[in-house]
Amino acid sequence: MEIVDNDKIKSIMYDVSKKNILPFFRNLKSNQINYKNNKDIVTSIDIEVENYLNKTLSQLIKKSNFIGEELYFKNPSILDNYNKSEYCWTVDPIDGTSNFVNGKKKFAIMIALTFKKNIIQSWIYKPLTEDLMYATNKKGTYINGHKVFKIKNKKIVNSTGSISFKYWNKKDQNTIYILKNNFKKINSYGSIGCEYFDIVLGKRDFTILSKLSPWDHIPGVLLVRESGGADCHFDKKRYKFNKKCKNLIVSNSKTLNLEIIKKIEEINHDYK
Repeated sequence: MEIVDNDKIKSIMYDVSKKNILPFFRNLKSNQINYKNNKDIVTSIDIEVENYLNKTLSQLIKKSNFIGEELYFKNPSILDNYNKSEYCWTVDPIDGTSNFVNGKKKFAIMIALTFKKNIIQSWIYKPLTEDLMYATNKKGTYINGHKVFKIKNKKIVNSTGSISFKYWNKKDQNTIYILKNNFKKINSYGSIGCEYFDIVLGKRDFTILSKLSPWDHIPGVLLVRESGGADCHFDKKRYKFNKKCKNLIVSNSKTLNLEIIKKIEEINHDYK
């Protein structure tokens, strides 16, 4: 199994941030901002960064495949790369594009390396602070070279996190709106990468999601797993990035995940 040197990835993320991202933070021109699907914002910076990462990462492992958010928009069939017997890079060039466009500080670059159904390595980098969090399967999670130790468990009533309120079917949407009242606080950063970052650091406790674009979740899920947290679908099975699936919980512990699922089951039972 090939393991990529974290310093190489750090250098790549640092360089692309300095050259292609930070010069345009709070300095974007109107012609650099567009929309895909007539609703999702995308900038020319997203595309440039993704193209750079595609070219650069492919040089680190020969015959590796690449999946990026912007490339997927043009060619959805690239998701088939996850089921090939080859390494695959997954990239979100700017996670939190809306924040970036609006001059808000919560945005990040996310990269992951997978092989078939296994997440091998992942990285989340914050260009503004130059903080890098990375993980290797079965070797732990690190931030700026220092290992992150097990996240503290919290009960649902004391937990802070985010819940996606989009893309649920009608039944699940009603359940989620009731569920949100069981937590201490619900708020979203507008950057799931930054949320995963803070779950690992113990600043947040969970996220509950419906639509699961792989570039949004593969990197963060490994970071959380390797720092002592847990992930599962509503059927209690772990996240399957190589299959089309929905409804995911990622939190500081398996205990909190199961407590959330139990609450969901109670709500569904009460409102049959």
